[in-house]
Amino acid sequence: MNSINEDNQPPFYLSREKLFYKIGEVSKIVGLEAYIIRYWESLFPNLKPKKTKSGQRVYTKKEIDLLLYIKKLQQDEGYAIEGIKKKINSRTSELNNDIFSRRDNIEIKDSNLVAFVKDRLKKILEEFS
Repeated sequence: MNSINEDNQPPFYLSREKLFYKIGEVSKIVGLEAYIIRYWESLFPNLKPKKTKSGQRVYTKKEIDLLLYIKKLQQDEGYAIEGIKKKINSRTSELNNDIFSRRDNIEIKDSNLVAFVKDRLKKILEEFS
């Protein structure tokens, strides 16, 4: 789930400048009681908000997206907790595979670029010799 709506604009409640949200704010944003959010934290390892020095939870947009995704799977698509965990793990694996694939492509392009630059430099040096 993404924090972007159909018009490619962030939802009104997610400020572009704001990096962290308190649990009360998150509760209003996602439409869940704070105790449910805290309970889900105990069930889903990917949902681990940071805590301030005073112990107050602070959530990032990434965690808010995950909460919205979990809520969608449970309430809209009828998934049970175990099914949601599998979906999240599958989604995480897909994202990791995509990242590794892109990294490999970048490494190939980098090595091709290095070879190209070496070749060009050799030709330039030959011209001046």
